[in-house]
This record gives sequence, C-alpha cells and structure tokens, in this order.
Amino acid sequence: MKRAFLISTLLAPIFAAFLLTIHFSIIFFSPYSGDEVIFTVRPGEGFSSVNGRLARKGLISDARLFHYYAKYTERMSKIKAGSYKIAPGQHMGEILNTLVDGVPILTRVTIPEGKNLYEVGKILESKDIISYEDFVKEVKKQEYVEELGIDAPSLEGYLFPDTYKFAPGTPASTVVRTMLGLFKEKTSSLDFNQSHLKPHEVVILASIVEKETGAKFERRTIAGVYLNRLKKRMRLQADPTTIYGIWENYNGNLKKKHLLQKTPYNTYKIPGLPKGPIANPSLAAIKAVLDPEEHNYIYFVSKNDGTHVFTSTYKEHLKAVDYWQRNAARRKGKSWRDLKQ
Repeated sequence: MKRAFLISTLLAPIFAAFLLTIHFSIIFFSPYSGDEVIFTVRPGEGFSSVNGRLARKGLISDARLFHYYAKYTERMSKIKAGSYKIAPGQHMGEILNTLVDGVPILTRVTIPEGKNLYEVGKILESKDIISYEDFVKEVKKQEYVEELGIDAPSLEGYLFPDTYKFAPGTPASTVVRTMLGLFKEKTSSLDFNQSHLKPHEVVILASIVEKETGAKFERRTIAGVYLNRLKKRMRLQADPTTIYGIWENYNGNLKKKHLLQKTPYNTYKIPGLPKGPIANPSLAAIKAVLDPEEHNYIYFVSKNDGTHVFTSTYKEHLKAVDYWQRNAARRKGKSWRDLKQ
C-alpha cells in the first residue's frame, strides 16, 4: 500500500507535466482558422508590440506561449519589418517562421521623372519604405559620389526615375544602391563623348531640361537653347535652378529677392552650369542633351499650357513675353497639367 502510494506520488508530477505538455501542444499547434490576411511589421517595431497585435487579430491563440517559444528559440529580435501573408492553417511556430525567415511582400513605388532627392525621400517615406531623414542622409554620403568620380554634394541626378519594389524598412544603403545601379544600367549604352560637356555636366543640364518642360517633344529644343547660351557665355537664367538652391526654405512662390540671392545653383547670378543636378532626369532628357536640336534660339517663354515659344533675339523674346505672359486672357484657364504628350 505504501509502495503504491509512493509510486503514485512520484508519477503524479510527471503525469501533470505530460498533461500540461499536451495542453500547450494543442494550443501551440492550433491552426489559425480565419481568412488569409496581410500582417505588417512596422520598421523598428519591437517583439512585444508584434506579439500583442498578432494576438488581438486572432492570428495566434496565446501571446504568452508565443513569447516563450520565440525566447526559447532566440528569435525575439529577429523578426523583420515588412508585410507578410498569414494563411489559414498556420500554427504559431509557422507564423513566427514567416516573420523571421519569410520573404516580405514588396511595396511598389514609382519615382517620377524630374523629382529631386528631397521629393524622392518624401515619396519613399509615404510608402513606409524608409524615413525621409535616413534617405537624404544616405544620398549625401560622399562614398557614393567618390564611386562616380564626380565633384558633387550628393547623388542628385543619379537616382534613376522608375518603378521599384522595396520591402518596408529596407536599409537606406540598399535603396540608394538600387537606384544608382539602375542609372548605370540605363545609361551604359549612351555615348557621352558625343557632347563637348563632361558626363556629369550632361546630367546637370539634363536635369534642367527635365524641369523646364513637360512636353517631351520640346526637350531637344530646350537643350539646344541652353547649349547656345553656354556657347555665347550667357547666363542660363533658369528658374528651376534658383528654386533648387533655396529648396529647403522655398514655399512655392519664387520672388525677385530669390533671383538676386547668390547660391551655387542660381543661374541668374552665376555663369555656366550650377554646382550639380537639380533633379533626377529621365533617360530621354539625357539623350536630348547628347543630341540637341540645332537652331539659333536663346530664349523661350511659356505659353501657359506646358509648351513654349522660342526666339532668337531679345526683342522677339520681349514680344513673346507681352503676348503670352502679360495678357491675362491668354493665361486664363490654362495649365501645364492639360498638356497632351
């Protein structure tokens, strides 16, 4: 009798542990039974926050058990930012595997032609890919500039405009090197030697051409205007360069005081090209500078619809200004946004 009691006393904890193991195993391997969902781990989000949200959404059945399992397998700090598919039938272990080792769903982001590095940073931040501050800081690192062999304060001009796919929280270096790599790929077949400008100067002028017109068919003409002005040692007097020089303090209203303010980008005050590109030009704008239209134009003025009228003399230019800009009737109801390419 005493022996039986002793045996039962010894076996009771083992049996209890066995039952507890079965209980937790049932909970742990209990599959998620809802619809397929996209679960996003935010950049910099800690384990406890992720764990809590998984539990609240019903994706895991026991937050404490999920915590213990992640801690035991030393993966609490290894969950990656990004969006992941959580499918019906996945148990907690498989969900953790997805968040640690799975491939995130990539976010599609389009960088339009002619956006500068600050605008690109805002676009990327709006997609939760990278913070604006981290992107701007990375683009201004001199190691990239030195790799290109150019004299410039940043990679402005070399962040190729295109559609990319990045995971939220992608490292800044990965984003920048991807965009720079695409620039090198897209321009690899161009013959920069066909211009008397240096390759970096071609990119600078292409960025100005890109900003000056939304009409693709005008690019070669405008490139020709600026090249004519450079040959004549005339100042470029391009508003977009002036705006870029004051970008971080610019409120959208270009005033006379801005045109008088000397910066390395104000082509009303400095001769030749500005210090660097003012935006990230399209391949077409670069090609336009390499193969400009030959003409005698040295002036152009907006026709208020996204296109321009080109003239060869200052007298003709003043007439065009009077006709197109000083006549309110010719400006009314017109916008470059209505331009048909």
